[in-house]
Amino acid sequence: MRSVFRDIALPWLLLIGLCKLIFWQSSGPLPALTPPLPGFDKIAHVSVYALLAWLAARAFATLPLKPSAGWVPWAAAIFAVLYGLSDEAHQSFVPGRSADAWDLVADTIGAAIGALFYRRRTRARNGG
Repeated sequence: MRSVFRDIALPWLLLIGLCKLIFWQSSGPLPALTPPLPGFDKIAHVSVYALLAWLAARAFATLPLKPSAGWVPWAAAIFAVLYGLSDEAHQSFVPGRSADAWDLVADTIGAAIGALFYRRRTRARNGG
């Protein structure tokens, strides 16, 4: 028997939670800490947006549409890229922050990775 919370509500709550965390982090000034490695900022963007796309795919798969049609990873990747675009636009209005096209590129790469990971994992789980 399906657990409504675990199978339906939890994926949506995790997706909404990460969206809120990204928004909250983008609402303040840049951290004063020096990144531990050159390019760490882009690695962080790729990682967070890979997770965002994966969580979006898990949430979208709960919708009463045909998840086997292959639309779920595409929709998740598009959602994550659009969220990244909106986040960059949001940052352009935050004092001390600015929009960065390279951040959006990193977000897009991360979104693709997360969507592809979801697709591979679900195909392997479903035997195909």
